[in-house]
Amino acid sequence: MTPHAWSLLLVLTVAIAVLIVLINSRLRIHPFVALIVVTVGTGLAAGEPVAKLTASIEDGAGGTLGDVGITLALGAMLGRLLSDSGATDAIAHAIVDRSSTRRLPWLVAGAAFVIGVPMFFEVGLIVLLPLIFGVARRLEAQGGTNGSPYVLLGVPAIAALSTLHGMLPPHPGPLTAMTGLHADLGLTLLVGIVCAVPTIVLSGPVYARWIAPRLADVRPDPELVAQFTGNGPRPVPAPLGPTGPGAQSRTEAERRSPVPTALAVSAVLIPVLLMLLRTLAETTLDESSGLRAALTFAGEPLIAMLAGFLFALGVTVFGGNSEGEETRRSLTGSLQSIASILLIIGGGGAFKQVLQDSGIGDAIASAAEGAHLNLIVLGWLIALLLSLTTGSATVGIVSATGIVAPMIGTGGGLEASLLVVAIGSGSLGLNYVNHAGFWLVKESFGMDLTQAAKTQTVVQTLVSVLGLGMALLLSVFA
Repeated sequence: MTPHAWSLLLVLTVAIAVLIVLINSRLRIHPFVALIVVTVGTGLAAGEPVAKLTASIEDGAGGTLGDVGITLALGAMLGRLLSDSGATDAIAHAIVDRSSTRRLPWLVAGAAFVIGVPMFFEVGLIVLLPLIFGVARRLEAQGGTNGSPYVLLGVPAIAALSTLHGMLPPHPGPLTAMTGLHADLGLTLLVGIVCAVPTIVLSGPVYARWIAPRLADVRPDPELVAQFTGNGPRPVPAPLGPTGPGAQSRTEAERRSPVPTALAVSAVLIPVLLMLLRTLAETTLDESSGLRAALTFAGEPLIAMLAGFLFALGVTVFGGNSEGEETRRSLTGSLQSIASILLIIGGGGAFKQVLQDSGIGDAIASAAEGAHLNLIVLGWLIALLLSLTTGSATVGIVSATGIVAPMIGTGGGLEASLLVVAIGSGSLGLNYVNHAGFWLVKESFGMDLTQAAKTQTVVQTLVSVLGLGMALLLSVFA
């Protein structure tokens, strides 16, 4: 490595340290402000031209909010509609009554696995938050949960969504790696599922059981919980039996809501279905097909979430559940509660872009490429370091694929599919302050930086290491 490359690594280390100090010092600077301050300082210290630095910050923040922010806003409004109708509470009530506490993390992991097939991590988490908060609040009300119920149920969702996002087609990162390495789609899917299932089990429900008692004080903002789960007094259900069911008392929201639960579930499933149809269209239909173009458009996360929101809005307003003015006030309130989250995510996007434009990511990739390692380990390591420095799993996958593709020759076969999984796994590790997903989890669950690191960062690093381990284990047969 050149002296300049070492200096860039030093800049990155100092930047992360300063960010942590600003947020956790006596000043308690808001994370958004701290991110912007550190982003400017990092760009200047790394030698990025001043004229370009401002553009990098604007592009990073705008691009991230364009990808995540609008979808998050629509998801928050969808959650408020389901909450106001009492449907979220009814779904949570049904799940709790029919399951033992021990089984709930597994059920959430299963739901996240299904939802995560076509959805990005952030979008999938937004869709699952009403369910997680609703069930967790009921567990909290009835008592007896060992540790934070929000962590107990949130960790399995994080594990499943992140695993699928990084390791399994049809997500864009793994698809790009598969194309660049000339890997077979069917074999890659099979290998990805074989690697994903044990990874999700160990980093999800199993880790959740261990970490939840150690983060017993984690609880989201009460206003955010109320937004996703409804307001008003609720009776405490009887404790769960060994296999359920608990008391069958109905909440006030359920008694007053005329919206059928099936329609509310449909509002959540519509975005999932549209994204899944997009995936099927892109893999089975010709590029010139008009049907493919229509399904691709409808399956964009923004459009799919908008469709789910409009469906829920129509059911709520035209179904007579609330007046139009009342609904508008409610939706306005839902946006106010996520304003801080949106700003922080935008700040994280700006930090990511400056790291990328300043050349820090290239320095890391160059150093990793010069190491003499097993090809699977090398691909994993490059993706890990690039994802850490750029704040984007997709950037890590795409860049690592470009670096290792010449080393695999014509590609194909089991080795290529395992390399796709390894690169995707590497892109998930060390998910920290320059990742939008980190801030989404931190702010949604009301965590401080340490608590968020013990959940989001540790879970995704477990997913990363376990994915690599599974790929290396299967490589014995390559």
